[in-house]
Formats: sequence, structure tokens, C-alpha cells
Amino acid sequence: MAHVTPLEWDDVPQFRERFEHYQKTRGFVPNSIRTMSRRPPIAEAFMQLNQAVLYEGTVSEELKMLVSLIASQASGCRYCQAHMANLSSIYKASDEKIQAVWEFETSDLFSDAERAALRLAWHGALVPNQATKKDFEEVRKYFDDGEIVEIVGAIALFGYLNRWNDTMATDLEEYPLSVADRAIGSVGWEAGKHGGG
Repeated sequence: MAHVTPLEWDDVPQFRERFEHYQKTRGFVPNSIRTMSRRPPIAEAFMQLNQAVLYEGTVSEELKMLVSLIASQASGCRYCQAHMANLSSIYKASDEKIQAVWEFETSDLFSDAERAALRLAWHGALVPNQATKKDFEEVRKYFDDGEIVEIVGAIALFGYLNRWNDTMATDLEEYPLSVADRAIGSVGWEAGKHGGG
């Protein structure tokens, strides 16, 4: 069970348009953002950063979602893993690709460019951080410096979200739970402390 209860939509009417957008695109409003809304400036700043990192720029949204999924898996945040399985699916990653994301080094489902980005995400999300010059040399073969900033931005954004949701024990919403069960459940995934218990 979450340590802090998320607010209802009516409690933060200034976010109604954003919440409607989340409901329309994801099928739910994230409990993480509803909890952050107890301090509206934090929620507002987060939503702006989330928009800039994941939905703007030239790196494909599918790849940024998979980068975020790998980063969340490396850190162990089940809440974010479920959300990123859901968003990866929304942004055109197949269930097979989502399920095989940890096999990115050997799976034919991933390009060399995707492998380089996912490797950087994995190493960059570990504690202590294990990203190396070699990781950047590999990613630079496929992405320019602005795109590398987008990729590292996704890793860093999920450093924040992984810590937020694991510390708060944010309850996982039913819809991303069902997607995670379908897309990554066969590889030993479970909701853990985010299951609402």
C-alpha cells in the first residue's frame, strides 16, 4: 500500500487537461503524478520534464520507452517497469520485443543502434553507475550529441521516477499491471510492493 494517498482529479483542477490527456492516451492517470500533485509545482515541473524528455526530439518514442524500461528494470522498480511496458506497447513495440528487452544483445528484434542505446541505459541505471567511454563510443556511431542527450535524459528521468515510486510504494494501476503481466509476465515479472498490498 502506498505511503501517501494520490489526490483525486477534483483536488487539483489546474491539472484536469493533463489528466484527461493521460486518461485518453494511457487509459488511466498515473498514481505517481496524482501523488506528486500534493505539491503542484513539483507535479507541474515533472510533467514538463517528462514531456520534453520522452515526447520531443528526434530519437523515436519507441526507443525512448524501451530505454526507460531497461533503466527501470536495472533499478528494480516494478511500478515503472509496468508503466514502460505499457508505453512501449502504445508506441509500437511488440509484446515480443518488450518481453525480449533483456536479450537486446542477442535478439534479432533489436538493431545495432537500439543495442547501443539499451546498453547505455542498462549501465547508466546501475548503482554505482557503470556507463563507460566505450558505451558512449558505441552510441555515438548511431546518434548525434543531441540524441545522446535525449537518451541520457530518459535514463535520468527514470532515475527520479524509480526512486519516487519505490520509496512511496506507489500502487500500480490495473491497466499497466495487465500489460506487464501480458508483455513481461512470462519472464518472472510481478508487481511486488506496488501491487497494492
